[in-house]
Amino acid sequence: MADLSGMRQPYHRTDSTFDVIDLASKDPMKQFEAWFEDTCKDKLVQEPNAMALATASRSGIPSVRMVLCKGFSTEGFTFYTNYESRKGRELDANPNCSLMFYWEPLKRSIQVQGVAERVSEEKSRSYFASRPLESQIGALVSHQGTVLQSRQVLDTKLKELKELYSGEDVSIPKPDYWGGYLVRPNEMEFWQGQTNRLHDRLKFRKLKDGETFNDELMVKAEGDWIIERLSS
Repeated sequence: MADLSGMRQPYHRTDSTFDVIDLASKDPMKQFEAWFEDTCKDKLVQEPNAMALATASRSGIPSVRMVLCKGFSTEGFTFYTNYESRKGRELDANPNCSLMFYWEPLKRSIQVQGVAERVSEEKSRSYFASRPLESQIGALVSHQGTVLQSRQVLDTKLKELKELYSGEDVSIPKPDYWGGYLVRPNEMEFWQGQTNRLHDRLKFRKLKDGETFNDELMVKAEGDWIIERLSS
């Protein structure tokens, strides 16, 4: 058994310190935008839009994987995938899901709990058309998550499709099994790491049915959101 107890790293950088969370907005999506803009300025973060997506089957068996966020707005977070993949099948059966952005150089993370729904076919087609040619072909090559006899199956199909769609002004149709999801958040937690491990955590959420506002433990935010401070 490997003992990893000595792998602890101090949370500090030579060019900055980690303060407690100073909210830029009492709207969780605007707060996300503020942190995302900070992250995009940090050259140590190569893919600020990378996020973990956790889903569960109808019976509650979980799975998690990394995907790329392709947009966010007041409505929520958008990503694209193969609808017939495990995540696609699980989201269609159980739309409750969770996202996690983790930006290690800034020692920040944002956890999103929400409900996923498919975006319009028009929006999916528009985004598909904007993708690089090789990414479009890749969506045709791979029926994500299916069992293969060998890697050669993919390589052969890729070669065939590259030949089929070679030439100028080529147009590749979006496959019916590929498209986007919008995750509408109902909870968002902002986490700022601290060297002493007393991490700073603020959670935006909406009151549950029958729940009353507690002015000793809650702060009113924008719309119907409230903010709670959590113990680390």
